Amino acid sequence: MATPRLLYSTVLARSLHSCRSKVSQKWNCMHRIKYSTAVAVEPPLDSYASLSAGNKIRGYTILKVVPVSELNLVSVLLSHDETNAKHLHIARNDKNNAFGVSFRTTPMDDTGVPHILEHIALCGSTKYPVRDPFFKMINRSLSTFMNAMTASDWTLYPFSSQNKKDFTNLMSVYLDAAFNPLLQERDFRQEGWRLEHKDHNDPSSPIIYKGVVFNEMKGVFSSQHAIFQEAVQNNLLPSHTYGVCSGGLPLAIPDLTWQALREFHSNHYHPSNSRFITYGDQPLEDHLDIIENSVLKHYNKLEQDTSVPLQPRWAEPRRVKVSCRHNEMLPDSSKQTTVAVSYLLTDVTDVYESSVLSLISSLLVNSETAPFYHSLIESNLGSGFAPVCGYENSTRDTWFSVGLEGIAEDSVEQVLNIIDETFKKVANEGFPQERVDALLSQIELSTKHQTSNFGLSLMMSLNTMWNHDADPTVGLQVNEIISRFKKEMAANPQYLQEYVKKYFIENTHKLTVEMSPDEHYEEKQQELEAAKLKSMVDRLTAADREEIFTQGKVLAKAQMEEEDLSCLPTILKTDLDTVGVKTRVDTTTLDGVEVQLCEQPTNEVVYFNLLTDMADLPSHLKPFVPLFCSVATKMGAGGLDYKQQSQRIARYTGGLSLSHHISSSPSDLDMVLQAIHLQSFCLKENITPMFELWADIFNKIRLEDVGRLSMLLKMSVADLVNSVSHSGHQYAMRHSASNLSEANRLKEVLSGVTQISFLKTLSENDNQDRIASYLKDIAQHVLNKNSLKCSINAESSAIDQVSSQLHSFLGSLSGAAECPPTHTQLSSTENLKPKSKTHFSMDFSVNYAGMSVPTVEYLHEDFAPLRAMASLLRNKFLHREIREKGGAYGGGATGDAAGQMSFYSYRDPNSLKTVETMCSSADWISSSNFTQQDVDEAILTIFQKIDSPVAPGARGQGLFLSGVTDDMKQLHRDRLLSVDVQQIKSVSERYLKEPTVQGISLIGPENEEITADSEWTISGREPCCQLPSLS
Repeated sequence: MATPRLLYSTVLARSLHSCRSKVSQKWNCMHRIKYSTAVAVEPPLDSYASLSAGNKIRGYTILKVVPVSELNLVSVLLSHDETNAKHLHIARNDKNNAFGVSFRTTPMDDTGVPHILEHIALCGSTKYPVRDPFFKMINRSLSTFMNAMTASDWTLYPFSSQNKKDFTNLMSVYLDAAFNPLLQERDFRQEGWRLEHKDHNDPSSPIIYKGVVFNEMKGVFSSQHAIFQEAVQNNLLPSHTYGVCSGGLPLAIPDLTWQALREFHSNHYHPSNSRFITYGDQPLEDHLDIIENSVLKHYNKLEQDTSVPLQPRWAEPRRVKVSCRHNEMLPDSSKQTTVAVSYLLTDVTDVYESSVLSLISSLLVNSETAPFYHSLIESNLGSGFAPVCGYENSTRDTWFSVGLEGIAEDSVEQVLNIIDETFKKVANEGFPQERVDALLSQIELSTKHQTSNFGLSLMMSLNTMWNHDADPTVGLQVNEIISRFKKEMAANPQYLQEYVKKYFIENTHKLTVEMSPDEHYEEKQQELEAAKLKSMVDRLTAADREEIFTQGKVLAKAQMEEEDLSCLPTILKTDLDTVGVKTRVDTTTLDGVEVQLCEQPTNEVVYFNLLTDMADLPSHLKPFVPLFCSVATKMGAGGLDYKQQSQRIARYTGGLSLSHHISSSPSDLDMVLQAIHLQSFCLKENITPMFELWADIFNKIRLEDVGRLSMLLKMSVADLVNSVSHSGHQYAMRHSASNLSEANRLKEVLSGVTQISFLKTLSENDNQDRIASYLKDIAQHVLNKNSLKCSINAESSAIDQVSSQLHSFLGSLSGAAECPPTHTQLSSTENLKPKSKTHFSMDFSVNYAGMSVPTVEYLHEDFAPLRAMASLLRNKFLHREIREKGGAYGGGATGDAAGQMSFYSYRDPNSLKTVETMCSSADWISSSNFTQQDVDEAILTIFQKIDSPVAPGARGQGLFLSGVTDDMKQLHRDRLLSVDVQQIKSVSERYLKEPTVQGISLIGPENEEITADSEWTISGREPCCQLPSLS
């Protein structure tokens, strides 16, 4: 089961929350194992063989012990005798241990109480009475993940770490935060909402709403997708907690009181309403002892019913209509309506039934061979599937939704008729057996595919079903569920069709949601907010106003106070390994092509990567490269049309993908690698068909079908446009950096706001034949053997077989191997402006800011202190100024990319004030009395990244993609470990203090002050390159 659609988290940068794909790619419960195993695959730990149901251990009773061979783990389910707290331990030979404590949280209004509580619980506790220990621990830890998140009916506090001392430290902080938070009113006002003067030092300035969550949710609902998703869930499941917004509606958040929040905590954050998950190679007994001594021994069982009842079923279908803001970035202003039909299905605790429905849902909508892809997407009525599309099992009752976005309002009934007819056709004809086989192959591959944070993925996946008292160990047993499914299919040829009839055709609990833009939507929202604010302000007495002014000053003072953090545990710099992990790779030549071989414990999976050079691609073709990458595996190739191609990709691989790859040389920023990166993986038994698929694409790609191309282009534009509200800070940073170098300008052209504007222009152009011809020109340049290099990650037993098949693949390609892709000189920067300020005026409620200045290459001696400085600024200055004081959801700086330092803010109520803060960073460095300990803590956050776990299939890719060797990494490591205060101050003076080159970009609502300033370019949607003529 996937991360829920409606999920709100405490931290931006390390959150699981991301823009979800249109079609939910999941099987069920644990059967979205596309993130499967994490490290070297070994048998489950033998020490758990002696445990069995009924055993007593550390105050717990063991309920079940279940080995799961396909995932190489043993699960142990326990119940605490005194409090009835539940605990699931997943024993596995993985040093990246994970912990989580989850509470069933069931709000009954739209004030966002569980979401705001999740934030405030992390703002100080009995054992750690400092302001915001959670954020303080981020730079005192080596965690591979830290966050907290609120779903529709649960709140989860998870982390993971490879370091045992760090794991124990974090568990102590997390347990005290969850069970013994201070819940101070001051923190409620900062994180939730408050009335405060616009200028807290000026009592004559207007009183406005402020608060981190308040601004976060304004940003969330700047997205049409979020509005639609919330409307579907609220109206499909209206009778209990799913009928409200757990994250909080901006207009309802100010109705929440501090007292109501404290009461919600006492009713929900209790061991009797808790579920603990531990994962990894650390002993179960150690975890139980810590939890018992820190928390459970202080509690008795609480009889508090937080259960979510099943939704009463409707006798008749229902229909609702909602409004949203108009999106001016979409190409066709007359086609911005969305419609979807949703069906309530089964109880999520029925694991097998839910699994079958998830499989059916995947067959219905996932891939080009799915019936709804054919009937809806290929109808060309819309720009893509509706935001909620596919199977949803993050609620007590699971549900399925299907529809289209980007349609004309008068096409709604036609879409609804198509949906009805498609279900009828599927019920009559069923699904082709080859599609079912391909889906089962995907599941088999996904249980072997390895990623870096498997424990966290398991935790997220299991939490929903377990939250409703289902047995989580059942959800782990993938093979048993699939085995039963195959038997049922063999015994009943109509098996899937009967499900379709029961749950879709005969189902009266059916909701149609239609959403259309209102050109006055934002204006109306502002009026409603202003009216609510006025009503609250008008009721204030003189004493109330004085108290508001006083509280504002008190909060501002508290935010500036230096605290004694000695109570917080920490990892020291001396705890770090001085020598980094090295990855052995071998290099050979096959058919004249350089090949990197990396033997790894990949669990019978083969990982293939290829770079093909595009440095010599004519400049007018480069803006088309992202579109080429997007469509290259979706147009058909060789003897396969695009549906047959899609079917074979699904049957034999984990997917084929292409993307552009731009990276500077680690030793020279002016030397840039420009390439297209191809990736795929498969079981070793499917190596031959995988390379056959790639051979067809290289030798016989089909790019003639302009109708198909036009449809894919339209879908790409819609996806990119909708991504801005989720990733606006990334777009702002990328655009601000485009002013620094030609390499960064190229990145903006290929993946920034400029690319969105370019694709929008293409989609509006009638000459699709010319676009197709440009893509063919790109194919002719890059789909040959002239300038390639490849890499293979596989088990030692598979290397020879893979090499043989790769040799045959390379031998089938046209051209002659000359030299591999390499870093080459990019054109001069004479046309770059020394300084730029660009404001993209968009119909959002909040801002996204980015600022960039040039720095140095990876191997430069200043890169390490610059990187440490960015971390220091984020932890000690920008977080306080932009988030705590400014009210933005996120803000900081990053020096991870060679050649630049970038600043950002996310879902920010401020604009120019934030830019001013960013520009004052050098002044803070020079005037602040930060210590060596502060620098060391900044270095720790960098080591979280450079020492983060790497999946076997990805090892060696830093060398392959960017030319960064293990020796270079070690040199950088050595330099990081020696960074001191003086070095930070020195690089600040050289690179931040009055930079001669600087880029600033803002994405957000219209701003009169910016418009009146001639230094700013408004909208700035002009592309950074000369667009080719399509006439």
